[in-house]
Amino acid sequence: MSTITLSGLNPDRNNKLLKGDLRIPSSKSHTIRALLIASFADSPSRILDPLYSEDTKSCLNACRLLGADIKEHEWGWDVLKPVDTRANQSALKIDTGNSGTTLYLITAMAAILDRRVDFDGDDQIRSRSASNLLDALKDLGVQVESSENGCAPYSVCGPMKSGETSIECPTSQYLSALLLALPLLRSQKISRVHVPLLMEKPYVEMTLKWMADQGIVLENRNYRDFLIRGNQSYKGFEKKIPSDFSSATFFLCAAAITGSDLRFKGLDMNDTQGDKQVIPMLEKMGCSYRMEREDLLFSGGVLRGSVLDLNDTPDALPALAATACYASSETRIVNVPQARMKETDRIAVMTTELRKMGAQIEELPDGMIIRPSKLKGSSVNGHGDHRIVMALAIASLMAEGETRISTKETVDITFPGFFDLLNSLKQ
Repeated sequence: MSTITLSGLNPDRNNKLLKGDLRIPSSKSHTIRALLIASFADSPSRILDPLYSEDTKSCLNACRLLGADIKEHEWGWDVLKPVDTRANQSALKIDTGNSGTTLYLITAMAAILDRRVDFDGDDQIRSRSASNLLDALKDLGVQVESSENGCAPYSVCGPMKSGETSIECPTSQYLSALLLALPLLRSQKISRVHVPLLMEKPYVEMTLKWMADQGIVLENRNYRDFLIRGNQSYKGFEKKIPSDFSSATFFLCAAAITGSDLRFKGLDMNDTQGDKQVIPMLEKMGCSYRMEREDLLFSGGVLRGSVLDLNDTPDALPALAATACYASSETRIVNVPQARMKETDRIAVMTTELRKMGAQIEELPDGMIIRPSKLKGSSVNGHGDHRIVMALAIASLMAEGETRISTKETVDITFPGFFDLLNSLKQ
């Protein structure tokens, strides 16, 4: 594990401390959905400008193991031959690394096949339960072998059958997994998915948009019940993957913390990504933005505290927690208990690490209270969580002295080149 040392910038906020144009890498969520749909389509597909990171490489490897023939190019991927869903093949093992999105979504996709698939991942994946999803798959006729807590390693053996299930979704990925898989069942019967609890709704909206673009027929009853007919198919497609608002969040917050102006290229405010809501949240805290043709011009301002409901945008918690330390009044981050179920318990971890830097934070069961703080450089632990590492990096921008952050290499999970881009913006 490697450590990076970052020096705080000149705290004279009359100067713009960061400056430049930047293009954020493509969306991980879109990339993985595109790859799964293409791998289970009925004809070849072309994916332009996908995110190429550790998480998406995990998905790429998993799709290949299931039988998809995928050729890589500088501009993206050709899915030349999709998975043969009718074949009766021997058991196989898939390691999804650190990618929870890959693990959950491909678990359901693999469950439509007539074969056993064993799933595993790294230590963080082994601590993240899939029990709700696995129980739903059991309801739909899938044979499941797992530990009592539903964490990897576990196995599924299909084929999944039409039926009815109820699933609580503290992570939206459980529901997205079922929605993507159920149209591919061999029977034309309708399956019903009842959802008494759903968090992170925008990610389900993203999944539904992909399915609608594919012509998939389903009935959505106010996100509480879904009726999905089987014996449908995904079609081959060509699509360019948009930039990732989750990754952009760190540079939006960097501009907010330093009072700087940045120009973002490739961010589509009409996209389904939930983390685009970070922009109006930061506007509420005193920042401003405007669109100039296809570019988003974002300006930091004098920050004030706010109440931030992150139920739809849990990935934004680390960056917004760092930003709130520099506000002139109290910030409350609320309604985001699922942030404790990510690669780390992000509420506890950000509380601990920002306190090392002098932050005044009170931890809540579903969020945190952050009061105005003067941060100082310190040795902090990234906990092997890419979003924690990046959040601590932007927290260091206006901290006094040097900040040393461990496990810096984990940024490659979603944002290869993060530190190079950050350094390029410093004046």
